[in-house]
Amino acid sequence: MATNKRVFTLRLPDEVFDKIGILATKDHRSMTNYIEYVLVKHLEEIEKEQGTSQTRQTEKKC
Repeated sequence: MATNKRVFTLRLPDEVFDKIGILATKDHRSMTNYIEYVLVKHLEEIEKEQGTSQTRQTEKKC
């Protein structure tokens, strides 16, 4: 299945990695999906407070 998601490496301390693993398991998610979920949720909160952030994708649509 094709996806428009970018791939990148994320280095984390062992303790942070383990904690994310525990939280992801409790939420019945993979670690990757959990990290994406948390980041998207955080971005939504920031944009609610500060307004929508411009990205290259939104600039192209305008």
